[in-house]
Amino acid sequence: MTTGADIIAGKLHAAGCRHAFGIPGGEVLALMQALDEAGLNFVLVKHENAGGFMAEGGWHADGAPGVLLATLGPGAANAVNVVANAWQDRVPLIFLTGCVDQGEAESYTHQVFDHQQLLRPIVKASFSARLGALDVMMEKALAIALDGQPGPVHIDVPIRVAEGDTQEAWSRVFQSSPVATAPVPGPDLDTALDLFRKAERPIAIAGVDAVNEAASAAISEFCEAFQIPLVTSYKGKGLLDENNPLALGGAGLSPKADGLLLPLINKSDCILLLGYDPIEMRINWRNPWDADAPVVDITPVLRTHGMHSVRSTLRSAVQPALDLLGAARQPAKPSWPEDEPSAVRAELDKAFAPETSGWGPGTVFHTLRAALPADTVATADSGAHRILVSQIWRCPMPRQMLQSSALCTMGCAVPLAIGHRVVEGASPVIAFVGDAGLEMCLGELSTLRDLKIPVIICVLVDTSLSLIELKQRSSQRPNVGVDFGETDFPAVARAYGGHGVWVEDAETLHREAEDALTREGFTLLACRIERRAYDGTF
Repeated sequence: MTTGADIIAGKLHAAGCRHAFGIPGGEVLALMQALDEAGLNFVLVKHENAGGFMAEGGWHADGAPGVLLATLGPGAANAVNVVANAWQDRVPLIFLTGCVDQGEAESYTHQVFDHQQLLRPIVKASFSARLGALDVMMEKALAIALDGQPGPVHIDVPIRVAEGDTQEAWSRVFQSSPVATAPVPGPDLDTALDLFRKAERPIAIAGVDAVNEAASAAISEFCEAFQIPLVTSYKGKGLLDENNPLALGGAGLSPKADGLLLPLINKSDCILLLGYDPIEMRINWRNPWDADAPVVDITPVLRTHGMHSVRSTLRSAVQPALDLLGAARQPAKPSWPEDEPSAVRAELDKAFAPETSGWGPGTVFHTLRAALPADTVATADSGAHRILVSQIWRCPMPRQMLQSSALCTMGCAVPLAIGHRVVEGASPVIAFVGDAGLEMCLGELSTLRDLKIPVIICVLVDTSLSLIELKQRSSQRPNVGVDFGETDFPAVARAYGGHGVWVEDAETLHREAEDALTREGFTLLACRIERRAYDGTF
């Protein structure tokens, strides 16, 4: 006999899901068993928040929606942060929670509250599972999670539904798939074609929607064909190989980078927004050009952010829109006759060079980029180090630097790295994290130990919330609540079964990084840097 949990798990498997992450409770035991029997490997984590980030890391690796499982009450509440992250960072996450049956909830209140009411503001949809309608519910849930801008979908599963037998007919395939749309003929398309046809200084800005559409090849071919420089959001890094001279790197949080990129963008006579969602961008990117600037926005969804104006909006997937623009500019004509983008790229390289002293966070990031293979996947926690490493670390392909760049939450880098390595299983993975961020998720080192996977963790140790301390000083406020003591992270790593070492020079760092690539377990590189080492770096 088939149970409700069997249908839920079977539909997830049909959608390509092969892993689930979470912490069990009595209310989700049937779901856990069904996931396992359907072929989803359940990974036990130490906190639901970390489990959600592992699920996201897995999605970046194989393209299947992430699956997070939590029990009722505190389990569901613990996951609120990572669900909000999935909402803002456009991550398709299926969040399964157990709950007591409605009749019991009227008179049994221990750990009981309305999960759906809690989660509705930060999910694309919330469902309460019902026997007899599980197949259609799962079709809806998966389609909604993946459609347009991906995001989290919550499914509350009562115990009786999960454990109950059902004769419901259900399909063992997932039938929905995203549809690639083309621009609709009309004034907006005519304006866009005319702008690009005549442009002498076109520039493109690409972001998370282009990544989620797998538009890297189309963007790379387009930029190469017409010699168009490309700026990306941090999530868009690698849409064009960042070693390409046309790639101007990631932007969004660094005032130093903004000071070079925004003047160049404002010299352009055709600004192409390619799946660019400004949710990742800081205040400098609010109205970064004039209201009548020649901006063409290629977007899969209605933009309601209010961050900037555009002259033409093409509701379309990226590739078909680029095909039309490219056809309008044939034969290809040269761009930027004075080659200003090359000068800006050179200035960016100079601005984010290693420290002249020979040691500091910039040197750490340059050394590790040189020591690790090109296909290394990097993750970055929120903090000062993330802004700097996002400018320095060059990605040959998309999804090679994973981070929370819309919600900008701490505690994400290590679990993102774990999830990617668990699912993909081949590419080297390194997590960049500050000492405060690592303290938030130290328990997941035991997850690393148990999984026996070779994740590298680079922790920048300066015993301060550096970005917040910097903001305190810049606003002439007293130093309050940002400093703390130094943890012996290498000793902690060894206690959890990994390799840990203090690092205070580039030569040692390079050697330890190379050694980490040959190690079966995890490696923690504790890079001790000076207080206020980030001053002036980004």
